[in-house]
Amino acid sequence: MLDWLLSPIDAARPHEIGFALSWHARLMVLSWGTLTPVAILIARFYKIMPNQDWPRELDNTFWWRVHFWGQIASFAIACAALLLILVSAQNIGAAGRHQFLGYTVMSLGALQLLSGFLRGSKGGPTAPHPDGTLRGDHFDMTPRRLAFELIHKIVGYTALGLIIVTIVTGLWAANAPIWMWAAMTGWWGLLALVAVRLQRQRRAYDTYQAIWGDDAELPGNTMPKQGFGVMRPSEVSRFKDKT
Repeated sequence: MLDWLLSPIDAARPHEIGFALSWHARLMVLSWGTLTPVAILIARFYKIMPNQDWPRELDNTFWWRVHFWGQIASFAIACAALLLILVSAQNIGAAGRHQFLGYTVMSLGALQLLSGFLRGSKGGPTAPHPDGTLRGDHFDMTPRRLAFELIHKIVGYTALGLIIVTIVTGLWAANAPIWMWAAMTGWWGLLALVAVRLQRQRRAYDTYQAIWGDDAELPGNTMPKQGFGVMRPSEVSRFKDKT
């Protein structure tokens, strides 16, 4: 069994990689395969913590800090991994499809970071405008904020799908051992099961209500929810009350 797990996925090809390529792969898996999906999962399902007394306790920033710093760390590690392979003699350009996908993911990652910094002002009670009003792009759900919500989510989930394909093509190009394929499949399977479970528990909460509550007069609560499969906490509370 051990010999089988250590054998390459394609018995007709050798699995021979050097220092640069091996660490390029490890860092990319740590970045895109581990930190990025965890940061996305936390942002989607932990805007309200399980022990948080919502709506008495609002604007929990745990999810935002994990998502923000997790994505920055992920992109920094990915840049180091890219640099490692670019300066290596092993960069022979043989895995064209993997390279194309890899540069696409890197570009989407850069776009995500840029869009995050262009999301506009927050506003509301915890971040009022300099003139003392509650005005802010997020609090008022201005066209700028609505555009950010749409672009950031589309690019993020598109990148997540491409990450899986890119890692798979990288494993194949390196003729990785079977245990690596099994480990990645198990990890992604676990993340998928956790995501499905949390989605079924209706924990994909609307960001606006998680931050500012369910007052019907708030600007964001008069607009449609942003994102697929998203539930307003007030709707979930009413659902739970009936069950």
